[in-house]
Amino acid sequence: MNRLTTPWGDLDLARFPEQPRDTLRAWDAADEYLLRHLAEAEAEAADGAGADAGTVDLSGHVAVVGDRWGALATALAPHRPVQITDSYLAQRATHANLLRNGFDTDAVRLLSARDTPPERIDVLLVRVPKSLSLLEDQLHRLAPAVHPGTVVVGTGKVTEIHTSTLKLFEQILGPTRTSLAVKKARLIFCAPSAERARARSRAAAGPWPISYTVPEGAGTGSGLTVVNHAGIFCAERLDIGTRFFLRNLPARRGPEHVVDLGCGNGVVGTAVAVANAEARLTFIDESFSAVASAEATFRKNVGTDSPAEFVVGDSLATVAAGSADLVLNNPPFHSHQATTDATSWRMFTGSREALRPGGELWVVGNRHLGYHTKLRRLFGNCDVMASDPKFVVLRAVRR
Repeated sequence: MNRLTTPWGDLDLARFPEQPRDTLRAWDAADEYLLRHLAEAEAEAADGAGADAGTVDLSGHVAVVGDRWGALATALAPHRPVQITDSYLAQRATHANLLRNGFDTDAVRLLSARDTPPERIDVLLVRVPKSLSLLEDQLHRLAPAVHPGTVVVGTGKVTEIHTSTLKLFEQILGPTRTSLAVKKARLIFCAPSAERARARSRAAAGPWPISYTVPEGAGTGSGLTVVNHAGIFCAERLDIGTRFFLRNLPARRGPEHVVDLGCGNGVVGTAVAVANAEARLTFIDESFSAVASAEATFRKNVGTDSPAEFVVGDSLATVAAGSADLVLNNPPFHSHQATTDATSWRMFTGSREALRPGGELWVVGNRHLGYHTKLRRLFGNCDVMASDPKFVVLRAVRR
């Protein structure tokens, strides 16, 4: 846990799940820059400055999009904002940080990226995501709530804001400019226009979700139709790691409980269900859009009546101990801009708890990540089931 100093006071903030030895903060310079700007603009409004001076009235309907660990929403809690995020962990972090700092949990209304957006937004604050498609989708979804008087401010690290980022704001909302860089962070200022509003009322929604067919050479996944909402990893084509995993999945038969952990678009779990009609699948991801994609992929290929569970959650927290026969996992090794093994370690330890004796965890990953070391430490065993110069598929058995 670390302390963020804001113009309205200090906040104790932590990521979720909180790791006592984790040195990663729950905010960065981009969040600080935006909060300073809002305080200065609010002060100008209180002094009676005109609208052209860049004033901000936080007494209206405030929406915070893409808040990574709840730092922005917690700082603005007295103004009762709506937080919109695709991350379940970000929602949990926000809830915990509100309590940690003495706010009622209903001070911030938590919406997912798949929920119906607010009908009106007077102040729109956007933490620029890594995925340009997610930004595009969110701006399209929020555009009907934006009016010419809406104050729109984006924020991000310099490395996160590109010409393509600014073009999206410009095309969907209105004229856009950027600030000077401060501590390697920038602000984006967008002025929604009446002309854009008329165009938005006539225009179709964004292009998401999109679908593609898995090409031949992907093992049991070949020929499957994959459905992807915006922001999903490698949403427009099958990535080479998943392709390698699909070619080397275990061939199993009979009734068993299979968990696709960190399911993304669900192609791995769907391939298992197609190959083994008796398997019962559980798809888990912390991304609301990923789980929506996995359900759409599964239904497209397996059918609407086939049993399966789709869970937005924190790793395997909702899976009963000793209830899984097989866990399939392609763990992420980034948390936003930070490289970390915290997520993979949590997935591996959760898998060991969820598996029955004799149950198996199958993991695909880049060779250099050294997952075999962690798995041997946790399970007491680890076998290499397939490898190539870039990837490795590992199996650990619950003894």
